[in-house]
Amino acid sequence: MRADRLLQIILLLQRHARLSARELAERLEVSTRTVMRDMEALSAAGVPVYTERGRHGGCVLLPGYRADVSGLTPREAQALFAWSGRSALSDELGLRDALQSAMGKLSATLPLELQDDADALSDAIVVDRRRWFAEAEDTGALPVLRQAVVTRRRVRLQYASASEGHQRRTVDPWGLVEQAGRWYLVAAHRGAARMYRVSRVEEADILEEAAERPDGLDVRAEWERLRSGLEQHAPVGVEVEVRVHPERVELIRRIATPMVAKGTRIRDVPAEDEWPHLALHFRVREAASGLLLAFGSDVEVVEPAELRTRLLELATAAVATYG
Repeated sequence: MRADRLLQIILLLQRHARLSARELAERLEVSTRTVMRDMEALSAAGVPVYTERGRHGGCVLLPGYRADVSGLTPREAQALFAWSGRSALSDELGLRDALQSAMGKLSATLPLELQDDADALSDAIVVDRRRWFAEAEDTGALPVLRQAVVTRRRVRLQYASASEGHQRRTVDPWGLVEQAGRWYLVAAHRGAARMYRVSRVEEADILEEAAERPDGLDVRAEWERLRSGLEQHAPVGVEVEVRVHPERVELIRRIATPMVAKGTRIRDVPAEDEWPHLALHFRVREAASGLLLAFGSDVEVVEPAELRTRLLELATAAVATYG
């Protein structure tokens, strides 16, 4: 849109003082002829811009003129630019270009001292939402789901349920939740609130029908209710003591940390043994079995006895299969 582009020209010249028509054209993704027409339009509208010819010429905004549309404090500027560093979120939502454009406009309105502080913090903050040793989530359906939530339209999903297999269902989308690197759609199916993991959405088509939303809907509260219900029915965890080969202690700490129960940590256990002993509280019993068995003879379960028995059963079955 032209009005948007004219504002961008003002903000770019406000920050850089002088830019060639070619530089402006590249930044705005238009032709140099369009830039020159826009400069004429700004001048006619009373904005003090002009062009200079020659080797060091270019498009210029009269010094001292500012189109201040921000009014940000130093802390507000740092907060916004630090958050914008979480580009993975905007990428997954299909909003990367929009975020970059918005932050570019905002950056151009800031005083130089605020720009420097905001840029320094943005460059120093790195957000990595990936879990250790886990594959990246497939969020290909996320932009479509975002659009459905914003426009409040029903969505027809092709969904690969972990318990019920591949299904087609029509839902009323209420909101999107990003939880520890995983995206979930909060939606109603036949009037009942549910959560759908976005990585399991194989297809998503927005329908013309308006989505049904309860009056006073609080998506955050609905998510907390759904999550609490899921956690109450979570698989049984287990407290484990293991003896570990000294060269494998740090490795097992790194791998097991994401799997231990919330609010617990991996502890050292005193023992009269050449091998270190560790105590771990796994969230899921079967996850403990699989992880510990993978270390072979480098890790031995000391207790509980039933987990030792379970590992023996799994190892025996593996020998029978592969032996």
